[in-house]
Amino acid sequence: MPQTSQSPSQIAKIREAQKALDFTMPSDDRVGKLLRTLVRSKPGGSILELGTGMGLSLAWMVSGMDPAATIVSVDNDKRYFDFASGLFPDDDRVEVICADGGEWIENYAGPGFDLVFADTWAGKYTHLEETLSILRSAAIYIIDDMLPQKNWPEGHEAKARKLTETLLTRADLDVCQLDWASGVMLCTKRPD
Repeated sequence: MPQTSQSPSQIAKIREAQKALDFTMPSDDRVGKLLRTLVRSKPGGSILELGTGMGLSLAWMVSGMDPAATIVSVDNDKRYFDFASGLFPDDDRVEVICADGGEWIENYAGPGFDLVFADTWAGKYTHLEETLSILRSAAIYIIDDMLPQKNWPEGHEAKARKLTETLLTRADLDVCQLDWASGVMLCTKRPD
């Protein structure tokens, strides 16, 4: 099997830790493979993940990065941060930050990103405008869990529908809605 079809080496360790910590919100591996493919299309790219969780999607994205690419992953749960921050101890391309995603976005003043994966409320259901404003031209914005999920709280489906409508009507994005995996919306920022 070609190297590009294999799972990242950290997956088994992540799955074991998910069980030990009773983590019930992992990303779908199909989404992980899509993320790796998209990251690979951004050589030397600057990547942002909002919602590290246990690092499953992070591992997929890092496996698609070239030597010049970098990734910042932000999560506010110290238990998960402690685990995920140790997944790439010798890889200076990877920065895992324990912080509130919304506050991090509000305070971010650095260069734009080539790909943003928003896998938590911040950058998706809150702070959407701020997050989209840090996308470079032709950057990718991707979200998942847009199809109904068993763990959704009451009223969440209406929020997901409203977010979908918001993204589909934006003039600054090309949007592809995929009724696949957990439900993916893939957006590309149009040139200014």
